[in-house]
Formats: sequence, C-alpha cells, structure tokens
Amino acid sequence: MGFFQNADPLVLIAFIGYLAIMLAIGFYFSNKSKNMNEYFLAGRGLNSWVTAMSAQASDMSGWLLMGLPGAAYATGMGNYWIAIGLAIGTILNWAFVAKPLRRFTEAAGDSITIPQYLQNRFKTDSPIVRLVCAVVIFIFFLVYTVSAFVSGGYLFQVVFDIDTSNEMFTKIAVIASALIIIAYTLMGGFSAVAWTDFIQGLLMFIAIIALPIALIRNIDNFSLDMINETQKIVAEGENPAGFASLFENRSGNAIISDLAWALGYFGMPHILVRFMAIKDAKSVKKSAIIAIIWVLISLGAAVIIGVLGRLYLDGQGITLASAEQELIFIKVVKMLFPGIFAGIFLSAVLAAIMSTADSQLLVTASAIANDFFKVVAKKDVSEKTTMWVSRGAVIAISVIACILALDPKDSIMGIVSNAWAGFGAAFGPAIILSLYWKRLTLKGTVAGIIAGAATVLLWDNILHLGGIMYSIVPGFAASILLTVIVSLIDKEPSKEVLEIFEKAKTIE
Repeated sequence: MGFFQNADPLVLIAFIGYLAIMLAIGFYFSNKSKNMNEYFLAGRGLNSWVTAMSAQASDMSGWLLMGLPGAAYATGMGNYWIAIGLAIGTILNWAFVAKPLRRFTEAAGDSITIPQYLQNRFKTDSPIVRLVCAVVIFIFFLVYTVSAFVSGGYLFQVVFDIDTSNEMFTKIAVIASALIIIAYTLMGGFSAVAWTDFIQGLLMFIAIIALPIALIRNIDNFSLDMINETQKIVAEGENPAGFASLFENRSGNAIISDLAWALGYFGMPHILVRFMAIKDAKSVKKSAIIAIIWVLISLGAAVIIGVLGRLYLDGQGITLASAEQELIFIKVVKMLFPGIFAGIFLSAVLAAIMSTADSQLLVTASAIANDFFKVVAKKDVSEKTTMWVSRGAVIAISVIACILALDPKDSIMGIVSNAWAGFGAAFGPAIILSLYWKRLTLKGTVAGIIAGAATVLLWDNILHLGGIMYSIVPGFAASILLTVIVSLIDKEPSKEVLEIFEKAKTIE
C-alpha cells in the first residue's frame, strides 16, 4: 500500500488551501517584525478582537477538538468538570489578571516577556529570576509542543488517508505537521501568530458549533434519554448511569482535580503574553467579553461532540479502540460532511493545533533568546542577533519535540495536563502576587517558581500520585506558600519597587 490510500481530493484541496493561507500570512508579516518588541509583542498594538481570539485559540490547542471530545467519548458527561474548571479560570484570568498585567509590564521597563517583567518588577540587576523562568518555560513548553506535534500527526494521517500500518508513514505525518507550524512561526513572529490565531479561532468556533448540530440531525430518533439508555457504551465494570451523569463516575478528589484546571490560566506564558500585547488597558473589557463567550460555547460543545459522537457511531455499529478515541471529532466529520466541507472542518483541528504550538514556540524562543542568551552573554547584544537566536531556538525546540512526538508515551490529554500543571503551579502564584501584593520580594518569587515546578515534576514522575489528585493542586499550594513565607522573611521591597507598584495603577 502507498503513502496515500484513498484520500478525498476535495478534502485535500480545502486542507492544503488553508495551509497556504496561513503560510501567506506568515510571509506577509515576515518583513514587519523589525525589532524585539514587534517580533514578540506586535508592538503592543493588538486590537480587542485579535487579542481575545488569539488568547483563546492559543489556549485550547488540539486538546479542544481531540483530547476533550476523546475523554467525553470514553467516559461521558463527567468531563464537564474539566470544562467548568477551564471556564472559571478563563473568566478569572480576564477579570483579575489581564488589565493589571498590561499596566504592570508597561510600568516595569516596558517588559516584553514574563521573565523580563518579573526581573523589572523588582528593579534588580540579578538575572536569577529570568534564568529560572527560562528553564521552566523550556521544560514544560517542550512537553506541550510534543502534544501539538502528536495531534498534528494524527490529523495528517486521517486527512491524507495515510497507511498507518507502516510506521515510517506515520512518522512522516508527524514531521510534516511540525514543519508547517515551524515555517510561519519563523517568518512573521508574534504578529503572524496573533492574526493566524484570530482566523483559526473563528474557524474552530464555527466547526465546534456545526458538528453537534450535524450529529443530532443524523442520530436516528435522537432524544436526551438516549444518553441514559446506552449502557453498552460504558466500559465493563463501571456504573452504566455514569456516562450521562456529572457525578456518578467522579469522586470528590476527581472533581476537585478537574476544577483545579482553572489555576493553570494564571501561569500560562502564551496566554499572558496576549494581555501584554493589547493596545491599551482600556481595550481589555471588550476582549474579555469576546473571549469568555467563545470559551463557554466551545468547551460545552467539545464535550457534547464526544457524547453525541459515541451515540452516532454506536448507531452505525462502530466502536473506537482506546487508541482511536481522541480522533472522534475527525472521524465523525469525515462521515457527516461532503468533501470540501470536511476539508474545511478538518482544517479547524489543524487550526487548534497550530494556534497553540506557534505561540508556545514563540514564547519559548523569547525566553531562550531574551532571558537566557542575553543574560549568559553578559554584554550588549543587538536586537538583530537576538532575533536570529530566537529563530534558531524555534528550530532546536521543534526538532527535540518532534523526536519525542515520534514515539509518544501518553495520550494528548495526558501530555497537555502535565504541561498545564507545570506552568500553573510555577508561574500562577508569582503573577497574581506580583500584581496585588506590595510585600512580594524577588527571593520569594524565585522560591515559589522553583517549588511549584519541582512539586509537579515530583508528583507526576517520581511519586506517580496523579491518580489521587491533579498535580497542579499540590504544586500551586507549595508555590504560593513558599512565595509568601520567603517574602515575609526577606527584607521589605525598596522604595523604587514600591514606586513601580503605584505607577502601574495610573496607566490607562
């Protein structure tokens, strides 16, 4: 059998057309990023719509159209707890972090990265916080990028109808998806990423609304009672009623763990950087409304797709093996929509993957170039050199992530949850306290970041306690506790640091 088996030419036309548009946007912006501020923050000129859609599109990744529907396909409505947690986190992040962070990063030396902001916030020449942040960002974004490449590989296999029995072909699919993401990230920087995210966010939104409607129309004699009656869709030995219930298959610890996903938002560099890039603090309110509406509808629809998708496939006599469950969105789209529309909606999955991976690569590159290379070099480095270092970092990170993605050790959902916990626990307390607590000190911040990241790594990889409680819970608690204790033991912030705190409140 060949590389392509029976790929639908109309699907390929729509899919390749979408890729061409994304690359064209990257090329358009390739000559517009002439300095660090433009390359990493688009010159702080994003409007409300682009900021909102870019933030949420980069937030959700392939996890929204693959991981979450796959989990709902497997275990049912109980996955709404994760969706509820993410919705709460989104609302709180826009309500209490977006505007203050935009003000503080401008007040703190016009900072262009989260590590640089934390250093400037404490008016210090010590590079320790930037170096620690750069290491944490590299570790957890590497994990996150692996999930994107794995998702892209799965998508390319289905769209191009690749013979998955041939291991070499499946690896080519992963590499192809990685190359597309790398290409336009390198070309246009943050402006390209933000504008492609805007388009991708719209496409994701349309697809995730259209599919549940199509499923309802194609399930014979559909009614809500069908969800309660389908005992066969629950794994043997589990409570049959659990598939339709928010509580039946969820213990108290599981519900707390799911809701704790909300904590991750406060420490996500690729989301926080959108708040830093918005045109002005006054534009935040409009962006928040757009973003919250988008995320509430999208999360709700993602779980519905998994549940209804299972009902539909059961009616067709099709059962997905555990390895295929995260492909539920893709498989149902190919079954329900004619070629050209299937290609458009499958492009939405690529949109979800690309919108997050490009942001992660750019933030990681900025941390390596701006917060590690420039610090280690210990001399003035031109912006041109720093930008080339950042582009080299994109390639290096992508190569490592791609190698790891060729033989993934976990599901998309599992990979994303590990990275989400790491960022939330490491940076969440530091960001929140830096915006609202005058007494916070540099030493306390560094201690908290290390404690949060270390706790997550220990909890998941050494103690293997993820089945008891999501690692972000102990990680966030350890981080905030150590941050507060060390700050109180440390001497009070200087007059200059307190002036930054007060100045930030006056910026509009």
